[in-house]
Amino acid sequence: MPTPQILQRKIRTAEELQSIVKTMKALAAVSIRQYESAVASLAEHKRILEMGIQVLMIHNPEILATQRPSRPRRLGIVVFGTDQGMCGRFNQQLVEFAGVRLEKLRRDSTSHGVAAATPILLAVGSRIADGLLAIGQPVEHCLSVPGSVGGITPLVQRIVLQLETWRHAGRVDHILVFHNRPAGRAVSVSTLLPLFPLSYLYLHKLQQQPWPSRCRPHITMEQERLFSALFQQHFFLGLYRACAESLASENASRLASMRIAEKNIEERLFDLKAVFQQQRQQTITEELLDIVSGFEALAQNSHVM
Repeated sequence: MPTPQILQRKIRTAEELQSIVKTMKALAAVSIRQYESAVASLAEHKRILEMGIQVLMIHNPEILATQRPSRPRRLGIVVFGTDQGMCGRFNQQLVEFAGVRLEKLRRDSTSHGVAAATPILLAVGSRIADGLLAIGQPVEHCLSVPGSVGGITPLVQRIVLQLETWRHAGRVDHILVFHNRPAGRAVSVSTLLPLFPLSYLYLHKLQQQPWPSRCRPHITMEQERLFSALFQQHFFLGLYRACAESLASENASRLASMRIAEKNIEERLFDLKAVFQQQRQQTITEELLDIVSGFEALAQNSHVM
């Protein structure tokens, strides 16, 4: 049975931990709102980008023929995870999802007689990199997770440059992005974003979509330069959204974990305080019994005398 001093020390430690958990809960809740707002702000950017691609498709319909779907031979993969813990199964869930999908892609390629090379991986977050390595997927590049909305843009720019380097060097012909996104009560769900090449059905839909006015804009920029600029914006938009959704999901998972931790700490505090009060009451009872026994002994001695 621990002494009252030990119990008091444990109670103080639990109360300090409870304060830390409450602070982390508040920070996670604020961060979720910021990252969700960042995702919502992309809607107008996406609309303008689609209009730009539509104009290009209208004036250069032959581009659609170059975007015919094909089997991936050289995969480039970006995985958004975390650098920090205390977010439940956030990273493990994504690693399992990515492992299953990559194995399915490998089997499909083999069944169609396509010799696929080992995927090239870029991980965002040291913990997700460790998880991928554990399932036999070595990571070529590992970048740090941004700590705020302002850090997303520099990170995405670095990823875009790296992907463009791989693409121009002929190291990749398909690029996939794995990340977690918010999913209501389920906290987060793992998802796959095919980033490159552009979806043939998506481009065909844009090409057939009616222009919102009777005046179609003219193209004055060189076609290759315009396509490259739009393509980089497509890269940027897809990666920015994936990163922001991943960060929102990470904080939602952390918030859920902190709620569970807070409940466990409250239960632990209740038990510790109950034991402490019981021991304190027992000590007081023993002291009273000693006083009564002493008084009775004195009374007996006085009677004898």
